[in-house]
Amino acid sequence: MFVEPFSQGQTFVHRLDARLRVLVAVTFALALAVSASVPQTASGLGLAALLLAASKPPLVPLLHRLIAVNLFLLLLWLTVPFSTPGPPVAHWGALVISQTGLAQMTLITLKANAIACLCLACIATMPVPRFGHALHSLRMPARFVFLLLFTYRALFLLAGEWQRLSLALKLRGFVAKANLHSYRTLGNLLGLTLVNSLERAHRIHQAMLLRGFDGHFRTLSEGCWTKCDTVFLVLALAVLALFVLSSWPFLH
Repeated sequence: MFVEPFSQGQTFVHRLDARLRVLVAVTFALALAVSASVPQTASGLGLAALLLAASKPPLVPLLHRLIAVNLFLLLLWLTVPFSTPGPPVAHWGALVISQTGLAQMTLITLKANAIACLCLACIATMPVPRFGHALHSLRMPARFVFLLLFTYRALFLLAGEWQRLSLALKLRGFVAKANLHSYRTLGNLLGLTLVNSLERAHRIHQAMLLRGFDGHFRTLSEGCWTKCDTVFLVLALAVLALFVLSSWPFLH
């Protein structure tokens, strides 16, 4: 139904502490987001790609996600270079490509791909429940963590109900067509999916209360800090320091 293809590996990235991976992803994503240098951002993309390669991601899901990111960037490439004022590079009639627009889009493309690779390497390599527990351990608001975990659970409820009702329609010979009967049937299917999912979620909540749920999530696999985590933290801090210092004027 819903799979997490990047969280099934056994590499050293998967064995790192979840809290450390979240902190590294957030810190480096912020550093990349405020970077204004193309060489600096390109080096960040290279480091993120190396970390992603170390996690040995499945190729097809990886390509799907990177293609989705770059398809959105393609729309920006079709508009930003033509609408940003600056020295002209080329023109076709009334359309003028500016040097400033090209520089901005190059920087945006490098940043987007670097942050995507970083998140795939650090965040996507852990299951969503483990990610939620890591956020809770980092003192994120409890309501936010609950909303994340219950939303993840609700996706399975909605998908399960939709598949069950869709199968019931197919067994009754329903074939979707462009007519009023099909639209009415699909509308009723969507309504029944929401209603049944709401009722089932209510039953799950009652079952949780009967089992002593007190508003706190507990896990049997508590994170354990290891020497590998310490080494990775030292390397990450060193790389971050070099990344930040490379933007200082006296180093150029």
